[in-house]
Amino acid sequence: MLSVFASALALLGRYGTQGFALSILLGLALPQFSAAARPLLPITIFCFTTVVFMRADFAVIAGLVRRPAKLVATCLWLMAAPALLIGAALLLIGREALDPGLLLGIALLGSAPPIMSSPAVAILYGFEPSLIIAGVIVTTIVSPLVAPFLVDWLAGAAVPLDRLALTFRLVLFIGGGIVVAAAIRRWLGAARIRELKPNLDGFGVLMYFIFAIAAMDGVTDAALARPGQVALFAAVAFLVSAVGLASACLLLWRFPVSERFMIGYGTGQRNMGLLVAALGAGVPPTTYLFFAVAQFPIYLLPWLLRGIAARIRRREAPADSP
Repeated sequence: MLSVFASALALLGRYGTQGFALSILLGLALPQFSAAARPLLPITIFCFTTVVFMRADFAVIAGLVRRPAKLVATCLWLMAAPALLIGAALLLIGREALDPGLLLGIALLGSAPPIMSSPAVAILYGFEPSLIIAGVIVTTIVSPLVAPFLVDWLAGAAVPLDRLALTFRLVLFIGGGIVVAAAIRRWLGAARIRELKPNLDGFGVLMYFIFAIAAMDGVTDAALARPGQVALFAAVAFLVSAVGLASACLLLWRFPVSERFMIGYGTGQRNMGLLVAALGAGVPPTTYLFFAVAQFPIYLLPWLLRGIAARIRRREAPADSP
């Protein structure tokens, strides 16, 4: 039975980009299960966090730390660029012009660390993932200290926020994931974890499927009742993704194209679920709706961008050949 399950996970892992896209569609198609699955949202976030830390190659990260300029630049960009881009947009539009729930959602989007699946997407595309893995890990570790202040700064006085409570819950989520990941690494060993790559890839797709069902709670009903609002939220989410990707590709010109691409991917795809799970029942309905709709680019872009990624991979292949 375990071997069948492992084979099924490995099969899922081989079709990762298609699995991401299918997950969001199934989440929308199964609204009757969304409310029941919503309590699983924090569990899936914890699993993502644990798996990322469990699979991290700390020897590679240590090498980046010994020559830290590129890693520092990457982390500063991943933390600051989304907040600055969104902050500039809010200055132009005016916070008072936005619904407070939407304003909080946009603030969470700009303050969250990069999505945990960024390294998995890099691996699926065939890119060297060390830099994006290190960037995701470092920014996720520091997010309990940074994210609450960024949310407060972006949302402003229009949305009261308990920064201390948010910080404490983020520490529990991320610290707990690190502890569990360290225990699993000690139990299995790094070599065994590398052997389990296809299964862990498949486990990630399975978690994203459960996450998608949980995150889509109320989205189908909202799309039928308020299609204009849902379309606006989707447009904002895709715009942030596109601007994040384009800004890194254009401005980080000293980096290889594949690294720019993945940093840009992480700039536009943010781990809102971590902050939403940490806020718990205090998330306003409009904020949750924006969070749910913001999953569309996260789930669809790995599939939509695969052609561009393939061209980048072919372009860089001669430099990597012996």
